[in-house]
Amino acid sequence: MFKKKYKNNFAYRFTTKFLLLVSSFAAVLAVTEARSEGQIFKHRLSNGLEIVVKPDHRSPVAAVMVWYRAGSIDEVGGTTGIAHLLEHMMFQGTETLAPGEHAKKIAATGGRSNAFTSTDYTGYLQELHSSELELAIQLEADRMHNLLLQDEEFNNELRVVMEERRQRVDDNPRGLLMEQLASAMYVSHPYRNPIVGWMNDLENLTIQDAADWYDRWYVPNNAALVIAGDVETEEVVRLAEKYFGVIKEKQLPVRKPQEEPRRLGNRTVTVKANTTMMSQIRAYAVPKLKDVAKDWEPYALYLLAGVLDGHAAARLHKRLVLEERIAHSVSVSYDGLGRGPGAFYVSYSPVGGGKLSDLDNSWKDEIARLVQDGVSETELSLVKAQVIAGQVFSSDSVLGQANRMGRMWAIGFEPDAPEAINEKLRLITPEEVQKVAAKYLVNAETVTAVLEPKTSK
Repeated sequence: MFKKKYKNNFAYRFTTKFLLLVSSFAAVLAVTEARSEGQIFKHRLSNGLEIVVKPDHRSPVAAVMVWYRAGSIDEVGGTTGIAHLLEHMMFQGTETLAPGEHAKKIAATGGRSNAFTSTDYTGYLQELHSSELELAIQLEADRMHNLLLQDEEFNNELRVVMEERRQRVDDNPRGLLMEQLASAMYVSHPYRNPIVGWMNDLENLTIQDAADWYDRWYVPNNAALVIAGDVETEEVVRLAEKYFGVIKEKQLPVRKPQEEPRRLGNRTVTVKANTTMMSQIRAYAVPKLKDVAKDWEPYALYLLAGVLDGHAAARLHKRLVLEERIAHSVSVSYDGLGRGPGAFYVSYSPVGGGKLSDLDNSWKDEIARLVQDGVSETELSLVKAQVIAGQVFSSDSVLGQANRMGRMWAIGFEPDAPEAINEKLRLITPEEVQKVAAKYLVNAETVTAVLEPKTSK
């Protein structure tokens, strides 16, 4: 369930070494009693770094992740794409490592490393033998405060990101459609900007933009070290104190509220691209999850999406694809876990020369039927079972466990929130699913993006 040096002050590191050893020992004593298979352990270093550990001794593997609460949502005008570009630069050398050496060191142990940027956060991961835990922590701490930005690597990675944009968006009809939908959905909220950045912004990014982003957000009090696997909590804390504890915290920029203005009517955007298939995505403004314990509508919306399109026999797929055969594909989803606004989506592509208007009519009719007749207990129970099974499956690997905990932290929830969320989902009633469908999908102000084949002149 998304050339400039940064030097560490040697004198500071030397004079604080003894204090770090003392604090590390105290932390170890504090966590010795917390060792428990499957139990999530949390600790905070004095510099603000959050530590989240979930021991899993089924195999000698560990997933080591560092999450930064900084994504495209935090970018300002003219610098879209900088969060993603800095992610690339984090592999391109530090004061002690040559470009690409971080990944090579992990690969030499038989492990793998990667990273990702989303609207809300940026994450870095290593999955490797648990005996190499110290190496992974050391490498992550090194690039948190010793990153070396050099012109040659910056220009190379900038070209890579530009090509990535061309492949994923500019030359991809579906990518274009999603980008234009987001741009139409949000008037003021930064979710309107693509994670990969607008091409004009990329063309004008500078190495100083990357340096400013790194200085602003890549600090311990804006990060979490999240580890799952064959590890001991006291050892994780000891290593975190050793390598991350020397990094000074910084005052973070004030994050101001960014509420999207209420929609005053329907919006439609048409995208013409090199494609032979028409398709459409419609977005509804809905609440996101804010309080795990008190909210209920987000859970009902999540299950509503499952009732409509959560399995092969779900309502919309059954009607449009299997029975009426007017849709090539359909998809319904709810996005309510994030730092920004929530959204409910429905998308479909007509068969052959079919009309989108026919699919629209069937969609509206299906929602009206659900609002009038409701949802059966049996139907909802099936969806709940599939949701819970999906959560169990995603947690089968240590990387899946670390990813879930890290994402929860990054968007402002407790790392163990998925368990509480599952319990809340189990309590949702058919009547509550019926209520959110009537409240948010009937006579709602929507944003629609339509993909049409580009006609030759």
